[in-house]
Amino acid sequence: MGLAYNVYLNSDKIFGCKTCKTHLASHDTIISRNFRGQHGKAYLFNAVVNITQAEAVERNMTTGRHIVRDINCRQCKETVGWKYDKAFEASEKYKEGKYILEAELLCTVY
Repeated sequence: MGLAYNVYLNSDKIFGCKTCKTHLASHDTIISRNFRGQHGKAYLFNAVVNITQAEAVERNMTTGRHIVRDINCRQCKETVGWKYDKAFEASEKYKEGKYILEAELLCTVY
């Protein structure tokens, strides 16, 4: 396997890892701000970069049962949120393939 290079986003507002400031997502890719994570406020994103994904697990969440996987910053390995792989409730299907980043674990990078 070759070297893994970080992706650098070009946007007016960029969210990064609070620990190492690695770019994770552009403000433009937020779908919703109306989410809660383990650390409080969280955002639903359409796309994120510079992450690694853990194994998929089934979790009972506030909105029902989901198959999710934790996502970690590729640079410092800190957990920054999770990815929805599958939603069992029809009303939650829009989350499939989307990412949650927790506000407490992010910083704004310019």
